[in-house]
Amino acid sequence: MKNKTKLGAIFPQTEIGSDRLAIRDYAQAAEELGYDFILAFDHVVGANPDSRAGWRGVYSHSDSFHEPLVLFGYLAAITDTIGLATGIIILPQRQTVLVAKQAAGVDVLSGGRLRLGIGIGWNQVEYEALGEDFVNRGRRSEEQIELMRELWCKELVTYKGRWHRITDAGINPMPIQRPIPIWFGGKDSRVLRRIGSMGDGWISNLRSPDDEARQIINDILNYASESGRNPDEIGIEAWVSLRNMSPEQAVVEARAWAKIGATHISINTMNAGLKSPKDHIEAIRRFKTASENI
Repeated sequence: MKNKTKLGAIFPQTEIGSDRLAIRDYAQAAEELGYDFILAFDHVVGANPDSRAGWRGVYSHSDSFHEPLVLFGYLAAITDTIGLATGIIILPQRQTVLVAKQAAGVDVLSGGRLRLGIGIGWNQVEYEALGEDFVNRGRRSEEQIELMRELWCKELVTYKGRWHRITDAGINPMPIQRPIPIWFGGKDSRVLRRIGSMGDGWISNLRSPDDEARQIINDILNYASESGRNPDEIGIEAWVSLRNMSPEQAVVEARAWAKIGATHISINTMNAGLKSPKDHIEAIRRFKTASENI
């Protein structure tokens, strides 16, 4: 029998603002309401669309993003039990060993509550600003994951890969979770194969539990079986948005996601016309109240 679906609150990155007390209130409210985790998006820099003809990016320089691992260091200190999940860290635009170190630090300070969602991103502007290669980001991410897991599980590491080299060195402190769970975002077939062969879970950004979602979940589980892994050990996370529905209507959609295999469901309150952090708290309160027996 599968465990009860875990519920998460997506941190309202672009709308919560920079008041640390509002951030505190949101995180503590999510924990008090019984949410299993808070999930945070990641963007390091935003592009100015006015200087880029035909820009079609989802976010720009006017959208606010708290850096997830710094944010989680703060949330670790003001909460006790709620999980902390990145959804997703754009891994290949960051230095691998530094991410491993930062993630280990968050895991230690939170008492083992970190789940590291990773992806390869879409914004070439960020890769340019951070001095990383946009073209090989997918292939490089596989090596990054392999190296991070070694750093999290071994006191000393000697590693020679295509893009990374370490000679008899290690991070300290090491994380509580060894290794920290790594979930993948994205739906490209290459990503789905990576999840099946080396991932702990899939983070979906599809809008509904439709035939595409069912097929992707089946593909992931089949790839896991082909890799000799137990498909039941791979988590599936879906997001439900309040953009065009009430919290009570969102629960209906959440139940549909759970029915097709979602083990984790997160409620997204951004872009729903909410005007203050208190409104976001009230929205996650209504969703949680209506979400029994998902």
